[in-house]
Amino acid sequence: MLYYAVMFLVVGLIAGALNFMGVSEVAVQISWILFLVGMVLVALHLFSNRPTPRIT
Repeated sequence: MLYYAVMFLVVGLIAGALNFMGVSEVAVQISWILFLVGMVLVALHLFSNRPTPRIT
């Protein structure tokens, strides 16, 4: 999830540098939403009391 957030941010920055403002705004908004969703999922994972599976 965070990988896609970084990729959309890079696309947004490149589009902004090339003066494609519509594409840039959409890509940055998508990256922000994906970043927030990723942080929520990380927080849920950290605060859940489930033991991690051990592969033997």
